[in-house]
Amino acid sequence: MVTASKQVDQDHFKYRVSAVLLRNGKVLVHRAEIDDFWSLPGGHVDMMESSKESLRREMKEELGIDVEIKRLLWVAENFFEDRGYSFHEVCLYYLIDVPEVSEILSMDKEFYGEEDPYEHLGEKIKLIFKWYPVDELEELELYPVFLREKLRYLPERTEHIINL
Repeated sequence: MVTASKQVDQDHFKYRVSAVLLRNGKVLVHRAEIDDFWSLPGGHVDMMESSKESLRREMKEELGIDVEIKRLLWVAENFFEDRGYSFHEVCLYYLIDVPEVSEILSMDKEFYGEEDPYEHLGEKIKLIFKWYPVDELEELELYPVFLREKLRYLPERTEHIINL
């Protein structure tokens, strides 16, 4: 499987999708168990795969759920450094919904996703998920940073964000 990611020397270009899933004033966030920061669920878009197909696939792989994609909220260009590498990431953030009978809606503590652990530098890594109150996001180490504010007031139309 080929993903839409390109490395040039120490620089990386990534194309990914993220899910905005809100319920009862909380948003679903996740992190790799080796990380100390959170992000929104999602992942890389595979070559020749639409962003919506990719998001459906990622949510099925990570959480074992089918999702309804409502609308595109943000197109973000994120520029950041991580573990000595420079990244230029383009990410599409979609508002999604899940059936009311979905088991993840009743989770009140951190929980592991269903996806097999992925390998990072030879190490198997699990994804941890949790529901976090939207009104308290400024206290959470959530990246990209613009989400801490923007998740409180979803836009009526798609916004383009450049996050340096």
